[in-house]
Amino acid sequence: MTQANDEIREILKKAFQIEVDGYTFYSMAADRASKPAVQELFDKLARDEVQHKSYLQSVIGSYEEKGLAAFNVSFRDPDLRDFTATIFTDEFKQQAQGADFELGALSIGMTLETNAIKYFSGAAENTSEKEVREFYQFLADWEKEHLETLQSLYNGVRQDFWSDGGFSPF
Repeated sequence: MTQANDEIREILKKAFQIEVDGYTFYSMAADRASKPAVQELFDKLARDEVQHKSYLQSVIGSYEEKGLAAFNVSFRDPDLRDFTATIFTDEFKQQAQGADFELGALSIGMTLETNAIKYFSGAAENTSEKEVREFYQFLADWEKEHLETLQSLYNGVRQDFWSDGGFSPF
């Protein structure tokens, strides 16, 4: 067992934990949200994290059997931009309008996704194995899709929140 193997295992464990944390947060946000469109958003994000956990479990198991060959993967997450278009409707905007909880939850979600991107991007920069580097970058890109979705939603809700709160023209 080399130091590189130990580092890879630790990063895979951290990747799994990031998905567990995301699932926990998004599930709690879905349970706490009082508006159906907002519940739907956080429930969808929680389900995505379950898919990510399952995928990472398979990679972790495969790594133990196949070594670096486990990172030659072609899995791709569904395009969350399509999801954004279906969830960020006038109904969502109306239901989330003026909602402190929803705005805060979106902000926390963005922080979680940003931290995950930084972690995986840093891991990609610090490995010499091409397959592993590409895999870590894939994980960072995965999290970027969630971040972009959350940012889009946050920006739309925030603008209305500021306007309704009398903070215009800020």
